[in-house]
Amino acid sequence: MMAEADDSGFSLMSLEDELTCSICLSTFDCPVTIPCGHNFCQNCLLATWKDSYSCPQCRTLFATRPELKKNTVLSTVVETFRVRSNKTEGGGGAAAASKPEKKRDVVRCDTCMEAEAAQTCLTCMASFCEEHLRPHRENPIFRLHQLSPPVGDLMERICTDHHKLMELFCSQHQRPICSLCLQQVHKGCSFTSPEEQRSKKEVDLREKLVFLDGKLSKNESVISQMRVMQNKLRESAIHRKSALSAGYQQMRDMMTREEGDALKAIDKEVETGETKIRGLISKFSENVDNIGKAKEEIFCLLGQSQTLAFLQTSFNLPQAVSYDPYSPRITLDSKKVVQSEAFALTLKNYLTELLKQPVEARIPKLIADINTGTFAAGERAASASGHSTTSLGQESDPSFPLPNPRLPRSHSPAPQAKPAQKKKPQKAPKNPSLTTETNPGNKKLGKSIENLMEFGVKEKPRGRPAAAENKEVTETTDIPSEISSAEKRSDLMKYGTVLNFDQRTAHKRIELSENFTKASVSDEHTNYPDCPERFAVCSQVMASKGFSAGRHYWEVRLSSNNFIGIGLAYSSIDRKGPTSRLGRNSKSWCVEWFNVKLSAWHNSSEAVLVNPNPKRVGVLLDCEEGRATFYNVADRAYPFHSFSFQFAEAVYPAFWIFSSGSYITLCKLQ
Repeated sequence: MMAEADDSGFSLMSLEDELTCSICLSTFDCPVTIPCGHNFCQNCLLATWKDSYSCPQCRTLFATRPELKKNTVLSTVVETFRVRSNKTEGGGGAAAASKPEKKRDVVRCDTCMEAEAAQTCLTCMASFCEEHLRPHRENPIFRLHQLSPPVGDLMERICTDHHKLMELFCSQHQRPICSLCLQQVHKGCSFTSPEEQRSKKEVDLREKLVFLDGKLSKNESVISQMRVMQNKLRESAIHRKSALSAGYQQMRDMMTREEGDALKAIDKEVETGETKIRGLISKFSENVDNIGKAKEEIFCLLGQSQTLAFLQTSFNLPQAVSYDPYSPRITLDSKKVVQSEAFALTLKNYLTELLKQPVEARIPKLIADINTGTFAAGERAASASGHSTTSLGQESDPSFPLPNPRLPRSHSPAPQAKPAQKKKPQKAPKNPSLTTETNPGNKKLGKSIENLMEFGVKEKPRGRPAAAENKEVTETTDIPSEISSAEKRSDLMKYGTVLNFDQRTAHKRIELSENFTKASVSDEHTNYPDCPERFAVCSQVMASKGFSAGRHYWEVRLSSNNFIGIGLAYSSIDRKGPTSRLGRNSKSWCVEWFNVKLSAWHNSSEAVLVNPNPKRVGVLLDCEEGRATFYNVADRAYPFHSFSFQFAEAVYPAFWIFSSGSYITLCKLQ
């Protein structure tokens, strides 16, 4: 490769004579080609054209001034030659030093043709050195002549039609013109001076540069943000995959434990049966030995039948002959083994049916099936296998009464059929949507399904005992008598508290005003600083004060009953993920107006309520009772929903505003 480069450089250097201007005897500077085919430096050629236009090399005469165009191919070759020659001069520049160096952009005096021009007279259309410029400076005759800095392209400023200086610029045709052009061809056109046009062009180009710099900065900023987003997306994917793998591994571990328990139950039944069989075999073998000994004694007596002693002998049969031998019916069809088999088959068929559903439909179906106790696929499969089962996979056995356990109370407040049992009469609730009932079901299946649900439905709190988990459930209950009777606002106002919105938690669509007591939402993002407490996905905000003890009451004024939510949340609620919306996780509760529908939400479970369309909503939080009640505040306070839950930590008032232009105001209690 080096040899090829050297050969290429050598061949290029051999063309030095072909790349030299015949006028200045230097390498071409801005080479142009004239119609006869010869090439010259543009400035050198223009300097030779005074009164006529001819080729300096072949003397071809042209009637009019030829149009000059830059020879781009020759310019590229010349530039390459210069780069190579500079490298050669760096290694041993003695030879290159002898080459005549061309002075660029030097305007010579048109009188002596040697000295460098000091000024150009646009009236005389000639350049002069200081010596030959003296008449213009000293003679009053030349006082009106227009002098300018040296101009190298003086001939280009001459109008080809009228041979006068083009001292004007036609704004309409965007070209320089002379005074005669303005009177003839460009008559009526607007014009300006070349200096003014040049100034306008420079201003316009600088403005475009500023505009392009702004666009460039914005594009680079967006690219940087997208790269950050890409990294966050990859990190989120890693965390999600890790969580999914852990969840599925937990399910596999649970199934492995269930399988081990079922296999151990079979092994235990086998061991029990074998122990029973070994005992019976031992007992019957002993009987066989005793009977054999009796037979030997009888044979011995029969051998003495002719003796007198035989007549006096008496023989009693051994006690073993009083037991009739039997083969016991020992099988593995015990209740525990059959139930384990039925449960495994029911669960397998149910999961098969469940996994056929789309991912987004699995959780609702799972919750609905647990609430209603319908596992039709497993029931049919268990029946087909020869086992008589109940609706939850229990084997029917008259000798073993079936238990009637209760599944964990559902978060869904939809009313269900009540089991037939004696209960104390209760006062009918004011609002039927405030009551829920649980459903009977198989405890073991319910627990297994609940364990399977833990990964996809609710987050299992860490570091807390199982008993605390079972307690932390939300249910819709009748309004207690002490709150139902407190319909006067004055009875609630004694628990009044002052609230403000916490700016650190406000989503960037949320704008806070009126001393942090008004929260509104718009499509424009507020320039809040990034912090871990801020909601990043849902347009939500929390109050700055949380509660863990006592009773507290506050009121909220709504701009409209559309796309607004009011609720409570732990401070540990997710702020960045899709589950950060109020009521869509185990750490928040809310009542939400979505279009014309009012719903109560917790842990992604929805209860549709009767919508009172309140303009002012009151919230009474009773930390001692573990209850939050929501009121429609008008002339009095009318309760329309309540949540019951065990406090795991302090709860904070929280709000969701989605519809643009909507707002929520924390009222001053008076």
